This record gives sequence, structure tokens and C-alpha cells, in this order.
Amino acid sequence: MNKAELVSAVASTSGLTKIQAEKAITSTIEAISSELQGGGSLTLVNFGTFSVGSRLARVGKNPKTGESINIAAKKVAKFKPGKSLSESVNVVEVKKAVKGKK
Repeated sequence: MNKAELVSAVASTSGLTKIQAEKAITSTIEAISSELQGGGSLTLVNFGTFSVGSRLARVGKNPKTGESINIAAKKVAKFKPGKSLSESVNVVEVKKAVKGKK
């Protein structure tokens, strides 16, 4: 699903127009980005937590030449899914055994 499809889905389920839905989605993304840029985290209960992690500087290798290169330390955005989201993604059908004749 891309952003346009997300806008259509939000508009159809919420009763908003596509323009209103796009503004709401854009505002949400901007708010999450702003919080992460400030080094904070954002938790949406039953959905997950957005946070900022850090990667240490390290030495890597150029795959073409095999030459060692220095990779700088950097901050990365992280997402940890909540319990409800994890469970909804990992739904397992349980078939009940039927007793009796086949």
C-alpha cells in the first residue's frame, strides 16, 4: 500500500474527504518525525512505539575492491510493534477436530 492508497482507505473508513484524510495523514507523519528529530519517542497503545536508536561507527568493506572504509555513527528510526499489532499479523487458524464419522 502506498500513500495514495492509504489516503483512500482512511477516507472511506472515516467519512472524511480524500483531501481531509491526506492532511490528517501528513500531519501525523510530521508529528512523528518532529518527535523523533528531537530525540524522543512516540507510543501508540496497541499499535507500537517509534523511537530513535544509534549505530556506532564501524569499519566496513567496499564489496567491489575489498578496501576497508570507515562508516560514521548515525541515528536511526526504530519501530517496535505493540502486542495487538503483532498478534493481528500472526493470526493462526486453529481447526477444530470433528469427532464422528467422516
